[in-house]
Amino acid sequence: MTKGKLQTEEDVARGVAWLSAQDPALAAAAKVTGPVALRRREAGFGALLSAIVGQQVSVASASAIWGRLEAADLVQEHKVAAATEQDLRACGLSRQKIRYALALSQSGIPFEALHDMEEGEVIATLTEVPGIGRWTAEIYAMFALGRPDVFAAGDLALQEAVRLSHDLPERPREKDLRAMAEAWSPWRTVAATLLWQYYACVKSREGIRS
Repeated sequence: MTKGKLQTEEDVARGVAWLSAQDPALAAAAKVTGPVALRRREAGFGALLSAIVGQQVSVASASAIWGRLEAADLVQEHKVAAATEQDLRACGLSRQKIRYALALSQSGIPFEALHDMEEGEVIATLTEVPGIGRWTAEIYAMFALGRPDVFAAGDLALQEAVRLSHDLPERPREKDLRAMAEAWSPWRTVAATLLWQYYACVKSREGIRS
């Protein structure tokens, strides 16, 4: 593993092996999932815009809207900044998401500098932008920056995956799950990826859009 980053399937496998040795429930989940995939997406403006598009809509709807944005050449920072609300609405964005997309395009986020920031600083920088909450910032750190030790505890699919994998009576709340995930450091991103994949296996659907 390159210092501080998940880069290969072997990195993920090493994390899964460590987690399996620490937590029998995760070891059992790994037997269900088989090899855990490396989930990476290209860092930069497009990754955050995609996350905004995907908020509170189905995977199919998010994919359709993203396809229309790509067809309209509206997935680059300067193109979105120059777009009108009508342009973005025509692609299927709601009024609120139009506001978020425009705010993101005008935010001046130092995308290259994020690679060298600590996780807390990354999350603080991103959440200053309207429409980017902690969940979105954590997903960006996990899959765009490849950070190995971030956990999006507010994700409902993760909460449900933990309920199922650890045989809990109810879905853990974000605060409780965040505390529980401390035991999975320094591989919390891998734990989350394993749990999402486990959830997909059990429920036959994915927790987040790739």
